[in-house]
Amino acid sequence: MPRKLTPYLFVAPLMLFMAVFTYVPIATSLNLSVRHWNFLSPDMPFVGLANYEQLLTSRDFWNSLWVTTLFAVFSVPMRLAVALVIASYLARESMASRLLRGALFLPYVTSAVSIAVVFSWVFSTDYGMVNALLGALGFGKVPWLQDPHIALWVLVLVNTWKQLGYDIVIYIAGLQAVPQELYDAAAVDGGRRLHVFRRVTVPLVMPTTYFLLVISVIEAFQVFTIVSVMTGGGPAGATDLLVHMLYRIGFVLFDIGQGSALAVLLFIFLVVLAFVKSYVIGRRVHYEA
Repeated sequence: MPRKLTPYLFVAPLMLFMAVFTYVPIATSLNLSVRHWNFLSPDMPFVGLANYEQLLTSRDFWNSLWVTTLFAVFSVPMRLAVALVIASYLARESMASRLLRGALFLPYVTSAVSIAVVFSWVFSTDYGMVNALLGALGFGKVPWLQDPHIALWVLVLVNTWKQLGYDIVIYIAGLQAVPQELYDAAAVDGGRRLHVFRRVTVPLVMPTTYFLLVISVIEAFQVFTIVSVMTGGGPAGATDLLVHMLYRIGFVLFDIGQGSALAVLLFIFLVVLAFVKSYVIGRRVHYEA
């Protein structure tokens, strides 16, 4: 066997895996997005761009895009800001720090369904822990998951709590790579803790922040489980995020063509968003040689 083929043999299993579970599904979605199919009929007539036209002229689609954008805009910065502050305190090596890292990381590896069910009880209007606490303080009951003006922010809070541990661990790795000499120099110059954090820590972890920003935005646009379990997209479409809308169209209404068209639109949107972030933010990120 020619030695030139050896590297390709090593990557062949991974490429086969990606072909079966990534490229083939993408090609299938593209094909189904220009057809009309309901899962049951053997016929899949070609309808061209009719599915895309129906989506782009649908009020539900634009509402879902707006709700998903709000979800991402509010959840991602909050996640990264809180994670960086906590990570700056846990970056020091100690037994207490290690225990807290493990405790904060547990929600990330816990089943999303379990978390959604627990928080559904916590924010229940009639017997939830939050309303019980408010009642003890003399306040009335709040319909956390039934009020269109509140439900989305509850989901933002729950998703932030679940994903925070991952962000903290990545930030700790980034902080531990910052040379201690820079902090020592700042201390010699009389820099206060907040000033050092803003002028030394934040700029030097920008590569980590940029990585987490890209990952977090993609994750925010793919949230499904907590929406499906806690609100089902309601009330009145206030939490009908794009992936939940995709599920509803494809697997509840059995309109596979339009569901595939929505998947393609979401894919294109995320790719364009990634390039925009790379151009606007990525160019300002400094990587040490």
